[in-house]
Amino acid sequence: MESYKREFIEFLESAGVLKFGDFTAKSGRKIPYFINAGEIKTGEQIKTLGQFYAKAYFEKIGNKKTVLYGPAYKGIPIAVSVSVALADKGLDVPFFFNRKEEKDHGEGGVFVGYKPHSGEEIVIVEDVITAGTAIRESMSILSKLEGTKVAATFVMVDRKEKGQGEKSAMAEVGEEYGFPVYSVVDVYDIIEYLEEDEKNAENVQRIKDYLAVNGAKD
Repeated sequence: MESYKREFIEFLESAGVLKFGDFTAKSGRKIPYFINAGEIKTGEQIKTLGQFYAKAYFEKIGNKKTVLYGPAYKGIPIAVSVSVALADKGLDVPFFFNRKEEKDHGEGGVFVGYKPHSGEEIVIVEDVITAGTAIRESMSILSKLEGTKVAATFVMVDRKEKGQGEKSAMAEVGEEYGFPVYSVVDVYDIIEYLEEDEKNAENVQRIKDYLAVNGAKD
């Protein structure tokens, strides 16, 4: 495993973002582990998270300037932290996010921050994709922006689960909307990391059993 992947998983676990137990995903699935960006609570933690996303951004997109979109609510601090991390490396990109409820006074509207212009490319930054539900919600919201195009989505973890069919949610989203979905690590990286310590044997087996039923076939 690449060192940065191990460092990222260690960071997620130490920050309480990666947890093991019994949880229910947004898709309704009962899952044996949970990725929750809402556990990021300090300046140092959000700074570190943004740096990992920025590393992935440069690896996949390079120095291309886009507009970052962080879906409310967990995507908001991610978008801010990634934009700061990119700026620290010399790439100054704007960001924006949405309100859960459209504002009918003041400046109004559903978006806060930068207003993307026709012809600009948007990069969505999310915490995780399970069945693709959240990304589809984001695409519905972003459809209000005429002339813009989503270039890619970045998430912390690819869960490698089925979407609406047998393919992975990330693959389905990519095919449906025509853009790639990238992750810093995937569930098999997490399994490899856990297998380095035999005390994690039960969690490893539960994740493998879950993937045997819900894992993507692609």
